[in-house]
Amino acid sequence: MIIRGPMRPWELGAEKGRPVAAYYGYLRGCDNLLAQLHTKHPELCDKVGGLLAMHIDDLRALAPMWLLKTEEVRSDRAHWGANITGDIYEKGWISEMYGYSFGAAEVGLRHKINDNLMIYPGYAPREGAEPILLHYGLPFSVANWSFSKADHDEDDIVYNCGRLFPQPPYPREVNLLVTDPNLRRGLFLSIECINILNEGLLLHHAANGCPKPPWSKYLNFLKSGTFAKLTQPKYLTPATLEMMEDKIQEHVDGDSAMPYPKIHTVFSTECSSYFDWQTVGLMHSFNVSGQPGNVTRLLSCSDENLKLYKGHNLAPTHYVPSMSQHPLTGDWYPAINKPAAVLHWLNHANIDAEFIVILDADMIMRGPITPWEFKAARGRPVSTPYDYLIGCDNELAKLHTSHPEACDKVGGVIIMHIDDLHKFALLWLHKTEEVRADRAHYSRNITGDIYESGWISEMYGYSFGAAELKLRHTINREIMIYPGYVFEPSIKYRVFHYGLRFSIGNWSFDKAEWREVDIVNKCWVKFPEPPDPSTLNHDDDKSLQQNLLSIECIKTLNEALHLHHERRGCHTSKGDTTKESITSKKFDLKGNHMLANDSEEFANAHNDRMGIPSSFRFWVLFLCVFSGLGFLVVIFWVHSGHKRRGMKMKHHRVRRRSLYPGYMGTWLA
Repeated sequence: MIIRGPMRPWELGAEKGRPVAAYYGYLRGCDNLLAQLHTKHPELCDKVGGLLAMHIDDLRALAPMWLLKTEEVRSDRAHWGANITGDIYEKGWISEMYGYSFGAAEVGLRHKINDNLMIYPGYAPREGAEPILLHYGLPFSVANWSFSKADHDEDDIVYNCGRLFPQPPYPREVNLLVTDPNLRRGLFLSIECINILNEGLLLHHAANGCPKPPWSKYLNFLKSGTFAKLTQPKYLTPATLEMMEDKIQEHVDGDSAMPYPKIHTVFSTECSSYFDWQTVGLMHSFNVSGQPGNVTRLLSCSDENLKLYKGHNLAPTHYVPSMSQHPLTGDWYPAINKPAAVLHWLNHANIDAEFIVILDADMIMRGPITPWEFKAARGRPVSTPYDYLIGCDNELAKLHTSHPEACDKVGGVIIMHIDDLHKFALLWLHKTEEVRADRAHYSRNITGDIYESGWISEMYGYSFGAAELKLRHTINREIMIYPGYVFEPSIKYRVFHYGLRFSIGNWSFDKAEWREVDIVNKCWVKFPEPPDPSTLNHDDDKSLQQNLLSIECIKTLNEALHLHHERRGCHTSKGDTTKESITSKKFDLKGNHMLANDSEEFANAHNDRMGIPSSFRFWVLFLCVFSGLGFLVVIFWVHSGHKRRGMKMKHHRVRRRSLYPGYMGTWLA
C-alpha cells in the first residue's frame, strides 16, 4: 500500500465496538455455506479487509479468533472452490481474509464499511472522494505501460543501486489519454503510486551509500516542484467518509432494515476453445467489476466432447447435455442451448438467490449490474434493447404468441426475479423451438435477420415466451454497449457486448475470426493489440471516446488472457508478452484465416510449451546463421587462394619451358 494522507481513527468514524474497514466485495463466502460452517453468527459476517481502524480492546478480543479462524478456513480444502470463496486461484490463499471476517463475527464486531478510503490503482475513484490508501495488489496499466507486483516477486531492486521500477507516462501524457475527468483521476493515481515507489527506492539507495544516479529526465521529474505538488498529503473529504450503509438507505427508499436481495449471475457456453476464451474474459471482468453474488457457467456439452474437454477450471460450472443437435428433429442449432441450459440449471441446482442476471459469454463487465440500481422487481424484469427484432411488430408475433402487444424487443443482459424465471424458462425453450421450425418466416423483412437463416430464433423465443406470460420489461439503454457503435458520452455502461465486428483505423476485431483458434491452451497467445490511445485523433472528442471504449474492451480481454496464462504456469522471459499487431492476412495449417501476428504467437506459444525462452531461440538462430556465413566465406577464400596459386604455378612452368627449349627437348629425348 501507499499512504497518501493521515488516517486518524476518530476522523474515520471508528469507535469501540465499531471498527472501520475497507470493502472486500469478493468475499462471497460471507453469504453462503462457508460462513455457516465457520461461525456461529454468519449474519454478522462483513466483507471487509485491507484497511482496518480498530479500538485496542476490540483488537485484543479479536486477535486470537482471527488466527484460529484463519487456520480453520485454511484446512477446509473441500470449500476452496471459486464459487464458494471467490478465490479465482482456488488455493485457499484468501483464508486469512475469511479468518478475519469470521473471527470478527464470532466476537460480535460489526464494521463501518467504507469503499472510498482505499482504491486499487487502475480504478477510478467515486466523484468527490479522495482515497487515502493506494493498494497495488492487482496489475494495472496506463496506455502501453503496466505494472504488476507479482513480476517482482524475486526482485532485488531494493539492494541494487540505481534500479527503479519501469517509468510510467508523465502527467502531461496522461492528460491526452482521456477527457473524462474522473477516469483521468484514476490514471493519475496509477502513475502517482509507481512514482512514489520509485521515489522511495531513490531515497533508500541514497541512505545506504549508493552513488548518485546519473541525470535523467525522469529523475529530474521526481525531484521537481511539480511532483512535490502532486504528492502533497491528501485529506479526507465528506465523500471519502461516506459509509456503505448510508448508500444502502438511499437505494431502499429510506427503509434501513431492508437488505439487498441476493443475486446470481449465469452465462451459457459450449465445450469449445471459442467459448473458452470468452469465458476467460467474462470471468476476469466479473471478478473485478464488483458484481455481488455468485456466478455460474452453464456448459452445454455432448458426452464425446466432454471427454476431451480441457477447460473445466475456467469458471464455476453447471454441466448441461448439449442440444446443439435437437434430440427429436436433428436440427443443428447451438443457440438453443441457452434456454435449455437455464431450464436445466433451475431444475437441478440449489439456487440461493432472489434475482438472476443472465449474460452472454461474449461480454465484458465494466461494473455491477444490480436489480436495486436498475429497478428490477418481481413481475418486472430489466433488459437491454434489441431493436432489430422487428418480428415483435408484425405477423411473426401474431403467429407465435397470444399477446403480441406484450412483445418486448429485448435481450443481451437480463435481470429477472427467480420466481418469474421459474415460470418463464420452459416457455423460452418451447417458443425457441417453435420459431426455429417456422422456416416460412425466416426472411429478413419479417425477422430482421440479415442472414435469413433462423439464427435469431432463440431471441424471439425469449420475447414471445415473455409475452405469453405478459411479462413486460423495463428497457434500459444504459447497461450494454457494442464496442465501436454509437454511444452516449454521459453514460457509464456496465457491459461491453463484442458480438459484432468493430474497428479503429486499420485495426479491427471480429470474434468470428477466432472461432477455431485455441487461445486458452497455448501459452501467451492473445489478440492483436489495438492502437495506442496517444496515436488517435484528438480533434473529434466523440470519435475519440468511442475508440477508447473499443480499446478498453480488447485490452480487458488481453489482460484476462495474460492472467490466465500466468495461472497456468506459462513460463516467459522479458519481452515475450509484448507483441506487435500486424494486419496482413495469413492462414493456419488447417486453412483457417488468421492475422499475421497470430501465426507468430502460435509459434511462440509452441516454443513456450517446449520450454525454450525466446531470447535463447534468437541466439541459437543467430549463431547458426553466423556459422553458415563464416563457413561459406572460408570455403570461398580457400578456393580463391588455391586457384590463384594454380595460375601462378602454371605461368611459371610455361615460362621455364620457353627459356630452356633445347634442354627440355634433349631431356625428353
